Amino acid sequence: MQRRALIAGLAAPALARSALAQGEWRPNRPINIIVPFAAGSGTDAVTRVLAQMLSTELGGAPITVDNRAGANGTIAATAVMRSAPDGHTLFVTTNTTHAANPWLLKRMEYDPVGDFTPISKLGNYIFWLTINAEVPARNLQEFLALARARPGSISYASGNGTGIVAGATIARLAGVEMLHVPYRSTPPAITDVIAGRVSSIVIDLTPSLGHVREGRLRPLGITNATRSALVPDAPTLSEQGLTGFDLLSFAAFFGPARLPAEVTATLAAAMQRIGAKPEYRSRMAEMGFDGGTSSPAELGAFVVQQISAWGEMIRGAGIEPE
Repeated sequence: MQRRALIAGLAAPALARSALAQGEWRPNRPINIIVPFAAGSGTDAVTRVLAQMLSTELGGAPITVDNRAGANGTIAATAVMRSAPDGHTLFVTTNTTHAANPWLLKRMEYDPVGDFTPISKLGNYIFWLTINAEVPARNLQEFLALARARPGSISYASGNGTGIVAGATIARLAGVEMLHVPYRSTPPAITDVIAGRVSSIVIDLTPSLGHVREGRLRPLGITNATRSALVPDAPTLSEQGLTGFDLLSFAAFFGPARLPAEVTATLAAAMQRIGAKPEYRSRMAEMGFDGGTSSPAELGAFVVQQISAWGEMIRGAGIEPE
């Protein structure tokens, strides 16, 4: 313990000198990035790549990833909201907490706009409908035919807001009855779909692509309106009969509200440098994530627009807040 304290004490002046020399904020202790989903989720994987690159941009500052899954991301969001606005507690999250929850939950402890400082968008997830490899369906229409033949016997898992809304929207557009099985996060949901305890899941590429390649999951179509360059052979759900199906899922980087301007500016500048590196997009693409950064102002406006868009989707799917 004394050795760790000594190392921290020696490191702090070096960071301070760096901040003074560059005229930018530098952390004086480890940064903790809170994630609202479990280890092994797409957001966890994206955050761990980001943490490595951000640490380099901040002069080697140590960064930890803190997974706080549960309650549709509200546990993590509330923890960030209540943290000190000093740059040492940050948040990588998705449309679940920052666009869908206002419409999925009757009561929320946080305001996705007022209680956070936007820093940068991180990019977009590609989601697809996948099924257990033993389900006798090779395409969307065959899967929906099974659901029509056996109302309520076909199920879909969800580990986030995107999965909840996508599954309900598929059922509504197709006019079928499917059983919703919610999970705290995507890793246990995927496990149960692979094991055959649940028929299907709408899941992002990042945690599922390996299972698809190894034949444990069968993809039936992506949720975007247009095909993705990351999986060009995967058809869209829209082109297979669910006309107009278009669901955008994003990841973004925030701090708590009232983050000092110099902290926000330093983190935003670091994100711009990261986003300009081909390595960022290539590493994210390898995981099935379409990486792309933004300015704080762009992210703030984007969140407001997405809250409205997700409200329309959730009302259209007939989902009542819980």
